[in-house]
Amino acid sequence: MAIYCLQIWEALMTDQEVLDNARYIFTSGRMIHDWVQRITTGACMNMSCGTLGELSGPQMNMVMVVRVRESVSVKELAALLGVSPPSVSSMVDRLVDRGLLTRTPCEKDRRRVVIQVAPEIKEDLAHVEGVVLQSFIELVEALGPEITRNWCDVLRNIKDVLEKNQLSSIQR
Repeated sequence: MAIYCLQIWEALMTDQEVLDNARYIFTSGRMIHDWVQRITTGACMNMSCGTLGELSGPQMNMVMVVRVRESVSVKELAALLGVSPPSVSSMVDRLVDRGLLTRTPCEKDRRRVVIQVAPEIKEDLAHVEGVVLQSFIELVEALGPEITRNWCDVLRNIKDVLEKNQLSSIQR
């Protein structure tokens, strides 16, 4: 009986440890996300061109997702952002009207519409990304080489798991 109780206790402790670790990873990830958003927003607001500084967080996120992918369809963008295609289409329309994104027919399939970053703001976005990268350089320097290598190893493993869609919560 004592061994059985010990096994139950160890299982409960393991579950609690998993929960505690998951909560810590989640809150730390959120803190990093918020830090990047503050840097991005600050960089946009400090630019002479006010267009990027006027974007909401979700709008800036959409523009950056399109920039990284170079060109996407509404359906692809909706999947990447985890929102409905009609919501994406509406936001894209507003960003096209403001001159930040473009909608063009796909050269290979004229029925498909491709969304891209407007050429006029690519330099501004590169500047914003440079400011964010500089902040990460400062963070890496403050952490030191050993912690940075460990962090990169952990992120490689996370990337592998996410790319393989090995998590049931992301397969919905």
